[in-house]
Amino acid sequence: MNRIVEPVFPDRLFNVLDYGAKDDSLFDSRSAFVAAMHQSAEAGGGRIIVPAGTYFLQGPIHFVDNTELHLSEGAVLKFSSEPAHYLPVVTTSWEGTLLYNYSPLIYAYQKKNIALTGDGIIDGDASKSWQLWHAKQKPDQELSRAMNHAQTPVEERVFGEGHYLRPQHIQFYDCKNILVEDVTIKDSPFWCLHLLMCKNVTVRGIKYDAYNKNNDGIDPEYSEDILIENVQFNNGDDNVAIKAGRDVEGRNMGLSTKNVIVRNCKLQGLHGIVIGSEMSGGVHNIFVENCEASGYLKRGLYLKSNPDRGGEISNIFFKNIQLDRVEDAFFITSFYHQQGEGHATHIHDIFIENVYCRQADAAGIVVHGFPTQKVHDIYFTDVVIEKAEVALDLRDATRIMLDNVSIGGEVGPPSWAN
Repeated sequence: MNRIVEPVFPDRLFNVLDYGAKDDSLFDSRSAFVAAMHQSAEAGGGRIIVPAGTYFLQGPIHFVDNTELHLSEGAVLKFSSEPAHYLPVVTTSWEGTLLYNYSPLIYAYQKKNIALTGDGIIDGDASKSWQLWHAKQKPDQELSRAMNHAQTPVEERVFGEGHYLRPQHIQFYDCKNILVEDVTIKDSPFWCLHLLMCKNVTVRGIKYDAYNKNNDGIDPEYSEDILIENVQFNNGDDNVAIKAGRDVEGRNMGLSTKNVIVRNCKLQGLHGIVIGSEMSGGVHNIFVENCEASGYLKRGLYLKSNPDRGGEISNIFFKNIQLDRVEDAFFITSFYHQQGEGHATHIHDIFIENVYCRQADAAGIVVHGFPTQKVHDIYFTDVVIEKAEVALDLRDATRIMLDNVSIGGEVGPPSWAN
């Protein structure tokens, strides 16, 4: 926490209306946002104000250093859903593999001291456009993975036009000193907020209205010193998915994601807090506390990897978590999708304390290691799961400690024999 410090900006204001933006939802205001960013860069930074109204943008917003983009209450950024508007391609990543692809809707590369704030809405308008690409993406998805395994130079991994890899809603890539606060993310093409190779990040009070496929809420990847707090998740995939690259490239990069705090969040979506499955660089020192789920989650707390990944997951702390109805309350697997070979992940030192779950339709606690690399040293303390079809399923796991754990209800003293 001492290292996580919010950025501070020069006392300069740039109103997008002064650069030709119109709030009528029809006029293409992108050039006004580009001009305001350019002016901020020329002046040495400041705050770009977006007043209430709906602003249509035929293309992405790219951040500059020392700049805050502030969406006033009632402001809506409505992004075009035409793929050509997000060319030329930019350096980015897709499911853990570095490559060139369509620009994310809001993007920053190698910037410092940047912020996206305010009570406005960022609407990707993806449900009737980008979302249709999910059914077409498999060949490109497999090609990107093959390039990863073959160690194809990144500059040769060019996707974009003629391919079907959807862009992220918001991506900060190799950036430092970041604040994302209060905005609402709506109708995202792909992952909602991707923190790639970032350091010193605060994400606070943001909200979601994003139900498309792969609409992860927040994906820290190859990143460190991150605070995520008071977030209201309501998205179509993982709420928080902590990652660190995929397979050969991830292992070669050797950049772990570490020192992440997630606290005081409302969980709602597919899965609650997830680590993996792309985590080949390693994930360490993750603290999740005081979070509460509402409605149904497929899995509450979920650690997933497979023997293609390698790497290590360690020093993970879950404390004061409230789950409602889930399929599985807590699930560790080293053999995700029953795929991979040769690089089993080392998963150990996981601490779960004061967790309550009302109902697990499938399992309360699942720990599945790998025969050549057992999961070990997992500590459950003060855990209550009121109902569960299966209480415990432990395989290739050792030193699984249960202290004051109740699964499937309590029983009284033994009855007298007749």
